[in-house]
Amino acid sequence: MSGAGDAADGASGGHADREFVVVVVEPETPGNIGTIARAMKNFGLTDLKLVDPPEFGRDSEAYGFAGHAREDVLPNAEEVTLAEVVENYHTVGTTAITGEDARRHVRFPFKTPTELRESLATVDTDTALVFGREGTGLNNEELEQLDELISIPANPDYPVMNLGQAATVTLYELRSLFLDEYQLPDVEHERAPESEIERFYEQFSAFLGHAESRDHKRTRSERLIRRLVGRAHPTSKEMTTLTGVFRRATDLIERTDADHSARERADGER
Repeated sequence: MSGAGDAADGASGGHADREFVVVVVEPETPGNIGTIARAMKNFGLTDLKLVDPPEFGRDSEAYGFAGHAREDVLPNAEEVTLAEVVENYHTVGTTAITGEDARRHVRFPFKTPTELRESLATVDTDTALVFGREGTGLNNEELEQLDELISIPANPDYPVMNLGQAATVTLYELRSLFLDEYQLPDVEHERAPESEIERFYEQFSAFLGHAESRDHKRTRSERLIRRLVGRAHPTSKEMTTLTGVFRRATDLIERTDADHSARERADGER
C-alpha cells in the first residue's frame, strides 16, 4: 500500500470532473479487502483507501479474492485516516442499524443506495463511500463526522450484511455514477416490425373464426391478444413462431372440418 497522498487524484469511471473513492475503516480480514477491491473493479472504481487495515501482501487472501483488481486497485490502495477523508470528500457512511425517527440524529436521516444515486447524479462533488468493520460497522462517533448515511433495505430480522456483500450491493446500485457503459447492450431486444405483428393478429383472427362461433367472444379475444402482445414487445422471431403456430392450428381445423363435411355428404348419399 502507498502512503497517504493528495486526496484529489485517481478520478474514476466516465466522470472525470468528480471523484468517487471507497474507504474501509479498520477492516479485520484481508479477504474482505480483496472482495471489495473486486467489486470496485466490477463497477468502475479504482481508488481504495483503508483506515488502519491489517497487513496483507501479494500472497494473502486480499489478492486471492481480488480477481483482476489485484493488478491495479489493491497495489494502489492508500492508507489514510478518517479525518483526512472527512476533510477532503463529501462523505457517505453505511449502516445496517438506523435511527427510526428524527429524534435520533446520529443514524437518521438515511437514504437507500438508490436514493443516494439519484441525489448525487447531478451534484459535482468528490465523494467517499465509507464502510465500517465486519463485526460492528461504523460507530456513532465516526458516523457523526460524516455528511450522509445510507442503509441497504434488508430483512428487519437480520439486516446486518457481510462487509464485502454490503460494499458489492452498494456499488452495484450506484454504478451509473461511475460507468458510462456496461457489457450489456443498450436494449435487450428489438421489437418486431409492426407489419409482422399485424400479420399475427390477422392469423389469430382467422383461427378464432374457426375456433369460436360467438361474435362477442371473438371480438373480446382479439382485443385481449392485441393488448397482451402490445405489452410484451415481441421479437421478430417470436412473432414468426406464433404466427406459424396459429396458421398450422387453423389449417388443422379447416382439414378436420372438410373431412367432417365429406363424411356427412357420403352418409347422406347412402
